[in-house]
Amino acid sequence: MNAQNAIDLPQSNARDAVQGSTWHSQIPDDKAMLRAAVDLTRDIATARPGIYWSDMLMSALVGYAALAGAILVGNPAVAVLLGLVSSLALYRALLFIHELTHIHKDALPGFRFGWNLLVGIPMLIPSLMYEGVHTQHHARTRYGTVDDPEYLPLALMKPWSLPVFALTAILLPVALLIRSAVLVPLGVVFPPLRKLVWERASALAINPQYRRRKAEGEFARQVFWQELGCSAWAIAVLAASATWGWRPLLIALCVVSFTALLNQVRTLVAHLWENDGEAMTVTAQYLDSVNVPPPGFVAAMWAPVGLRYHALHHLLPSMPYHSLAEAHRRLTAHLDAGTTYGKASYPGLAPLLGRLARSTMKVR
Repeated sequence: MNAQNAIDLPQSNARDAVQGSTWHSQIPDDKAMLRAAVDLTRDIATARPGIYWSDMLMSALVGYAALAGAILVGNPAVAVLLGLVSSLALYRALLFIHELTHIHKDALPGFRFGWNLLVGIPMLIPSLMYEGVHTQHHARTRYGTVDDPEYLPLALMKPWSLPVFALTAILLPVALLIRSAVLVPLGVVFPPLRKLVWERASALAINPQYRRRKAEGEFARQVFWQELGCSAWAIAVLAASATWGWRPLLIALCVVSFTALLNQVRTLVAHLWENDGEAMTVTAQYLDSVNVPPPGFVAAMWAPVGLRYHALHHLLPSMPYHSLAEAHRRLTAHLDAGTTYGKASYPGLAPLLGRLARSTMKVR
């Protein structure tokens, strides 16, 4: 199939036009869908502070309370159950970092500071690790290219790459602890180490070629205080563990490891990962992304805070998470069945993982 054929096809057949190929810039934009996405959702595009604060605070409260219970309880089975509850609740609390990268700085006064204080710093994943990084993933000319910090053509890689990609997340909590307690303080003394840590270990990126640029202006000041808070907390945790025992820390690391693994599995199905490095149209980006809409409530646990509507999020990056379900309902009702919008919806996690695994099996 040549580029001209792809351009001349009707927009509703964009997905069908590239079956068996990789997504690329020649997929035409479905202008009717893009226009509808904006026009039908203007009245629900404002973030509601009451929802954000109550959701984040409740998730953090449940997560920390269940973690304390897992540490203190004597029954192993109950401890495991509480650890699972803690992991799921803290997972939801952590994923508000995604919202922080998209909401206007004046939309939720104090929310960034409150989230960092209650979630980001205690979990050693402050907002600096996503802000200024994730927006590059949404850049029109970066998505799916070598300049995208959050993209790898996983569907075009060897089968063994998928379990390796998922399981490396288990080591994330230990890596974060070493980063904040050891590497960041040493970087104050050794500038080359500070530069290396910033470029290579200060972003929630999956692209190994990504190098982070130096922070500047107000963001650099935020980075300083967030790094200071994380380092102080990490050192205090290690000192307390050395004094009173390592069991609480080990349990906490296990809980966070499961959270990281869950997020990594979610990442595996956030996109189809079928682009081979070309810049893509907005519609192509949408079709390479995934919605897992209702019915079914399980997706709300493994893709919380609106991430079950990840494809829709790529159409409307600034739409607050609490409005995505309504936006999806309106677009589904407005656009005819079989049009481009419906082609990004999938029934669940297992079919998506199966599709990805089958794609890797075809790689020679």
